[in-house]
This record gives sequence, structure tokens and C-alpha cells, in this order.
Amino acid sequence: MQQSKNDVWVGLFVLLGAVALVFLALQSANLLQLNWRTGYQISARFDNIGGLKPRAAVRSAGVVVGRVQAIAFDDTTFQARVTMELDKRYAFPKDSSLKILTSGLLGDQYIGIDPGADEANLAEGDMVTSTQSAIVLENLIGQFLYGKAEESAGPGAKK
Repeated sequence: MQQSKNDVWVGLFVLLGAVALVFLALQSANLLQLNWRTGYQISARFDNIGGLKPRAAVRSAGVVVGRVQAIAFDDTTFQARVTMELDKRYAFPKDSSLKILTSGLLGDQYIGIDPGADEANLAEGDMVTSTQSAIVLENLIGQFLYGKAEESAGPGAKK
């Protein structure tokens, strides 16, 4: 009887440990977020979102103020439409600008908010028009190599 009781407790402890590991893995991969606070949704259009993903952070001054809710392609403007939910504690002026930034050299991408100076604040459903697209590393390397190729051709080379 005592052996059976110990087996149940050990099994329960192992099960609890496995659940905790799954929870931590999902939380660290940004696939799970337990948040009962509500916020307000805003949208923005970008020419290029790079590797931005849903659930990516929205930051201002390095502080997470929201999350990306959805990303869709707008076939009328041929741009990416990004919907974000900002925490209701944070109010940003209507003329704020958004840009897609990268954590470190090759890290995750997130949206940075630069606050404007308008007296009216962003509200539910607003569209932010001042945006800056992601800088794509492959495009920068291509531009650099193309510029070097033109330099080596020299001024007297045939085109």
C-alpha cells in the first residue's frame, strides 16, 4: 500500500514537471501569452515587413506596449497590413510613426513606435500612416555589391 501511494506522488510530480516544461517552452517561443488585460487595436500598412510574425512585440523606448495580432496582404494597395493590439495603459499621439526594427544583427523583428506631438491620441481601429518598412539584409548586400561593381568598372568603361 505504501509503495503504491509513493508511486502516485512521484507520477504526479513528474506530470507537473512536464506541464511546467511545456508551458515554459511555449512562453519562451512567444507562442503562448496569458494576458487578461484588454487593449485597443490599430493598423498600419508597410511596403515590406521582412520577417515580422504575429505575436511579435510592439515597443516604445524599449518597453513592450503591445503585440502584433495579424498580418495580411492588401491586394488593392499591394502592401502588408499589420494589425496590432496596444495595452490600454499606453496612449500614443495620432501622428506617431511605426517602423520595423530588428533585435540585434540577426534577431527577431518587432515594431517600434516613435511618439508624435498631436494632442489627439490613437484610438480603436485607427490607421497609422507614417510607417517605415523593414531593412532586408539581402537587399543591402546586393546594393553594396552593385555599387562596388560600378566603382570597379571606372568612368571610362563602356556601358
